[in-house]
Amino acid sequence: MRSRYTAYATHAIDYIIDTCVSDGKTDIDRRETQAWSEQSTWLGLKISAVEKGGSDDTEGTVEFEASYERKGLKDLHRERAHFKRYDGRWMYEDGSVAPVTVVRSGPKVGRNDPCPCGSGKKYKLCHGRG
Repeated sequence: MRSRYTAYATHAIDYIIDTCVSDGKTDIDRRETQAWSEQSTWLGLKISAVEKGGSDDTEGTVEFEASYERKGLKDLHRERAHFKRYDGRWMYEDGSVAPVTVVRSGPKVGRNDPCPCGSGKKYKLCHGRG
């Protein structure tokens, strides 16, 4: 798991693809994966639980949180990932992503409020466009 996190942080997309079980179910979109990897600043990995995955096991599960910042917003990717060992090599089989509730760090800016950039314009006419 840690090696896959490092691959995302260093944009080693070939490694990410090479460590996925290729069965049609877990094939990943290279372009989307590369964009996510390169557009994110990776902030850390926290392993919260591990089941099996020892030297005598052929499968294992890892629950983890990967924190990152993308487009100026901090986010958290929580997943329960399942791995299988093939010819002595651990491969990502599948995972279930746990949704994360976003909590604002400050009050929401309303459309008619002054823009927080300090321009003096209403938010809807300044940075609220888009």
